[in-house]
Amino acid sequence: MTSWGDAGSAGPLFVVGIGLLGFILAPMAELLITRLLPRLGGLPATRTRITTAAVAAIVCAALALRFGTDSGLPAFILLSILGVQLARIDISLHLLPNSLVLSLLFGGIVCFLLTTFGTQQWDNVVRAMAAAAILFVIYLILAIISPGGMGMGDVKLAAPAGLYLGYLGWSQLLYGGLLGFIAGGIASALLLRIQAEKPSEVAFGPSMLAAVVAVSLVSG
Repeated sequence: MTSWGDAGSAGPLFVVGIGLLGFILAPMAELLITRLLPRLGGLPATRTRITTAAVAAIVCAALALRFGTDSGLPAFILLSILGVQLARIDISLHLLPNSLVLSLLFGGIVCFLLTTFGTQQWDNVVRAMAAAAILFVIYLILAIISPGGMGMGDVKLAAPAGLYLGYLGWSQLLYGGLLGFIAGGIASALLLRIQAEKPSEVAFGPSMLAAVVAVSLVSG
């Protein structure tokens, strides 16, 4: 993977360009989701659309700064665009659509496979796929043990989360998995303080996705 020093050689124009790309792709993704998944209720409010586009732009730019021109960057741009949309939908509807989760999973696999062309370096990709299966099984076991703790959407999202963390390394998989639970617990505690009654359901997907992005940015 690209180190911080190598990533910096991409230059500020490259980082800004990738951020602008994220800002453009985010509303395009919303339009596509609205057409393909009408059950979600159509386009969100203008303020929400601007916010998601801005968040996607910031995440894309940060990942461009982190990875530079590394061949794995397209996969992480995909993570930025679909991850922001999944987080938005989960927060508003407490739902993680299977089609989007699977798009993130199989899109990530395809992007990572493309990084092996001409290099014969399969270690990262094999580790990523193994990590996807491992994190999925862990979440499935937790969901079976404590059905009220998380939904099956969170279990399914564990597969692409594990894929991206595993591509970075085994330690990143461990840290990202733990950070997701910690962030989810903090979010639940804050929501409990805000609401007079205990919330019936807390969106756990955004915490998982934020953990993946955070570990991706700090791992070297």
